[in-house]
Amino acid sequence: MVKKPSAGTVHTIPLEKFYYVLLWFVRITLVLALYRSIISENWYVGSIVVCTLILTFLAVFIERRYTLDIPIEFEIGFIFLVYGSIFLGELRGYYATFWWWDLALHTLTGAMIGLVGFLALVVLSRRKNLNAAPGMIALFAFSLAAASGGIWEIFEFCMDQAFGLNMQKSGLVDTMGDMMVNNLGALFSSLIGYIYLKSGEVSLLNTFIQRFKKENPVIAQDVSKTRS
Repeated sequence: MVKKPSAGTVHTIPLEKFYYVLLWFVRITLVLALYRSIISENWYVGSIVVCTLILTFLAVFIERRYTLDIPIEFEIGFIFLVYGSIFLGELRGYYATFWWWDLALHTLTGAMIGLVGFLALVVLSRRKNLNAAPGMIALFAFSLAAASGGIWEIFEFCMDQAFGLNMQKSGLVDTMGDMMVNNLGALFSSLIGYIYLKSGEVSLLNTFIQRFKKENPVIAQDVSKTRS
């Protein structure tokens, strides 16, 4: 969905331009990689590239299907995670080249999923008239991100065992390191979400929340009513 900035949102234009430049750079790179994989008949690489390319359209599908305007920060983070983990990490060997690459991606994933859980429960608690305290919302956000990280590690183990891959790299050490940094990211986002619900002022969240409210006015009313 193409975002059309309205009056008073001029400050968001550079961020949106960055997103679209990043998005099309990723897509063009993937198309070129797909072409090379077809020429060389490397169907394994080609299948991964196709899956990655499809995922770059996921945000557009969600926005149109659910009439939701996803904040640009989420879209940038998602594109980076998809491209960084699947294409750069697995196919370009960044996991082996940069020791911190996997940890950084898992930290960012935990933080993003935690923030998604925070916003989802805030909206749900208002629409379903649930009495969810800020502490419970923060705990749910953390638990969702922690569980997602654990499920992903189970997926990596199953793929390694079933297809002889090396997604876990150093095995138990890699798994525990990934889960710890994932939980750190989840803890960070759940804590700032809790502080926002209690005080309404978190410098790291203010710009993001204000844009989320402006782009989704109906949902924004629910978010505002939940602050205590």
